Amino acid sequence: MTNLRCEMFGFFKKNKKKKEEKNIPDLFDLNDVPIFEGDIVESLRYGLGKCKVINLEGKIHYESLENGKQVIWLKMVDAITEKQKVKKIVEDQSS
Repeated sequence: MTNLRCEMFGFFKKNKKKKEEKNIPDLFDLNDVPIFEGDIVESLRYGLGKCKVINLEGKIHYESLENGKQVIWLKMVDAITEKQKVKKIVEDQSS
């Protein structure tokens, strides 16, 4: 009787729909500057130093230019501000 109820209400059925890819939220550094794939930033965590923003299998990572270590963007979120614990390095284009 219990199995019949589960079948009636759709419990324990396998979800045949493909999981939708989660969109990566807009990322901002501590100064509210937007961060995009390919940008160079200064990491304030994990001793990464200067990093390049890369996309690995649909997930944003910071790859250290100094030691090659990679950290996913989720680990760089500041709990209070919800911004990334990085500062974007902006090249001066006035030269």
